[in-house]
Order: sequence, then structure tokens, then C-alpha cells
Amino acid sequence: MTTPQEQKSYRIVELETHDIRFPTSRELDGSDAMNPDPDYSAAYVVLKTDDGYAGHGFAFTIGRGNDVQTAAISALESYVIGRDVEDLGALYKEMVYDSQLRWLGPEKGVMHMAISAVVNALWDLKAKRAGKPLWLLLSELTPEQIVDLIDFRYLSDVLTPEQALEILKKAEKGKGERVEHIKREGYPAYTTSPGWLGYDDDKLRRLCKEALDAGFGQIKLKVGADLDDDIRRFRVAREVCGADFPIAIDANQRWDVPAAIDWVNALKPFNPHWVEEPTSPDDVLGHAAIAEGIKPIPVATGEHVQNRIVFKQLLQAGAISYVQLDSARVGGVNENIAILLLAARFGIPVCPHAGGVGLCELVQHLSMFDYAAVSGTMENRVIEYVDHLHEHFVDPVVIVDGRYAAPSSPGFSAAMHPESIAAHTFPDGEIWRDA
Repeated sequence: MTTPQEQKSYRIVELETHDIRFPTSRELDGSDAMNPDPDYSAAYVVLKTDDGYAGHGFAFTIGRGNDVQTAAISALESYVIGRDVEDLGALYKEMVYDSQLRWLGPEKGVMHMAISAVVNALWDLKAKRAGKPLWLLLSELTPEQIVDLIDFRYLSDVLTPEQALEILKKAEKGKGERVEHIKREGYPAYTTSPGWLGYDDDKLRRLCKEALDAGFGQIKLKVGADLDDDIRRFRVAREVCGADFPIAIDANQRWDVPAAIDWVNALKPFNPHWVEEPTSPDDVLGHAAIAEGIKPIPVATGEHVQNRIVFKQLLQAGAISYVQLDSARVGGVNENIAILLLAARFGIPVCPHAGGVGLCELVQHLSMFDYAAVSGTMENRVIEYVDHLHEHFVDPVVIVDGRYAAPSSPGFSAAMHPESIAAHTFPDGEIWRDA
């Protein structure tokens, strides 16, 4: 294997996929009003080179259909086999603009998530070859190099390459100090682990106390199945956490617009920090109406937003107060950089979604890059954290006093242990074979 100092030409020689599923429904981990029994899953891809490196990526799903997502990743094989893929701006656009595959979206759904998995694996590979964690590799790019990664089609009415360059050049001042700050202090986190809808009140009470003891400055509760239950559970959380502690709520797209307004207003006495996904992720004007109808409670969304264009419209409409990008739903690192720049352009904080297998591992890199090289601030920004399934990753997240510690290992923190892949491959891995 070459060292980072001995970079030579190389080629990707294999694209390997795995349908990996974890039986989280057995304990109701991840349960919410719209997804009562999820089995956290990863349509997983490994890109192998002729000189011994491997890049890892995945699309997150919740069980059935993970085989469909895995097949979509395989459909992109011709774009990477035989390539050295150093120009990730160009290759990202090639995959997005395959006219026949694009017809299945365009730029949304299973095919776009497949592109995300491959793009993220390519960045994992690139960072490993450079010997750096991805957040640092991205932070060390010049503003011009970052702009070259972005597809500005459909964005230029609100964000041009020149405007993006201006944001990035402004952030150059103090970037070195912010990089060192990340290495010392990490990045603030909040936890959703106490709030899954399937947990009883005793478990909620215990997990709220554990979150406080662990140093988290915010938690989140799932809501939306039954208003009386939500009031009771919110009361339990307030009793443990106190009147002023930030407690966000997440409806996971449960409501129509009028129901969202009525339900959230009924929870106002408990002072929700934000309401997340109150309605369909595609309903831009609905989000705007909800934001108006529940003032001053902020609206947050993004984990199911399909692409940069919908984020653009949410920001244009003043429909959200927090952008919740997802590391594995839109077109990978490249499109997420575009979304970070859109958020910076509108002055809206980014608080990423990370409820799912491996999403914490990935998204920490994007938030740290945002702080170092785009927004230049952590104010009103937190990364979601859930305490499930990290043991399956080679470079798992580390939480210290309620903050993400900065990853230092080369790559995108996406690699799973081979034994975890083997045991959880569906349907023949031992976890499923012996169920």
C-alpha cells in the first residue's frame, strides 16, 4: 500500500455491496409516530483500488427495501471501475446527470441515495489516501476547489459561484484557529436516545437523567401518535430536565398543516426548543404556514429533504429556522456542501440529522467542516447523537461531556468491521439466520 506521501496513479478495480440490517425493532430503538418498528439498515458499498486502499459508504434505510437500495448502488458500477476518480466534482455531476438513471428521480429517491453512497465512499477513499480525516481534508481545500465541487444548476437565483466564493473567502480568516478549536473542544451534540416513542415513562425518565449526567445540552422527544401521551411524556422530561432545558420535538412527518399547528400549540406550555418534520418534507408552503402558525416555536426539517433545490425553497420561503441536512440522503458530500453554503447565505444554522446506523459517524465531519470553512460559527448549532450501533464501526464517534470529539483517523469514519458486516448481512447473516 502506498503512503500518503507516495501518491501514485491508481484505479478502482471493484465495487462490492452488502445488504446490512440490524434488528432494532426488537427493542423499539428508533421508533417514532410514522416508523413504529424500524430495523436500522445500510445499503453498503466498498470501493477497492489496485494498490490496496478501500473506500466505504452507505445509504441508510430502515429494513424492507434495503435490497432495492443496494441494487441501485450496483447500477453505478460503470462510473467508478477503472477510474482514479480524483476529480470528485466532475464525477459527482456525471452520476447525477446520467440521463436514463436520472429519470428515476430526478435527483431524489433511491437512485439519488445510491449516488450519495458512492460519492461518500469516494471521499472516504480520497481522505484515506491523503492520510487525513475528511473534515480536515475538506477544511484545507481552497475556496476555489470547494466551489468546483458544487453543482449550481437550479441554485443560481439565490447562490452563484461568485457568492459561494465570497462566503468561503470570508471564512478563510481565522480558519486555522477554528481547526485547532475543533481538535481541542470538538462539536456540541444533543441526544435523541431518551425520546423514542416506544419507550415507557420509566425508561424515558432514566434516559433523560443519563443524558444530563453525560453533559448533553439538549434532548429530543418523538411526538405525534397521541396528544395526551405527548403531554404526559413531555411533563416527565421537564420534571427531570428542568423548565429551561432545551427539549426539541420530532413528529417525523405525522401531521397535516392544520393538525401540526393545533398539536404544537397544545404543547407550547412545555416550551419546545423546535418542532422537527411537522409535515411532508416536500410541502414547502406547508412548512411556511406552520412556522407562522406556531410562532415563536422554530421549525426544523431536512432529513428527508430530497435535494438542494427543496432546501433552497424552504430557505426562500422562510419556512425553517434550522437546516437538518442528512449525510446519506442527498447526493453525498458534494451536495451537502452546497446545502451548507445555502444555509450560510440565508444565515440559518445547520443542526444535522444523525438518527440511524452510521449517520453520526458521517455527519460530524460535515459540521466540523462547516464551522472551520463555511459558517465560521457553532452558535445555535448542535449535531444529533443516538447511542446505537457505533460498536460496529472501525472509527466510531466519541462523545466527551456532551460533545463530538474530532475524528483523527484518515477517512470518513464509514468503515464497518468485517465481522459486523458478515453477521448482519440479510438474510443469511447469523443475526437473521438464527432469528
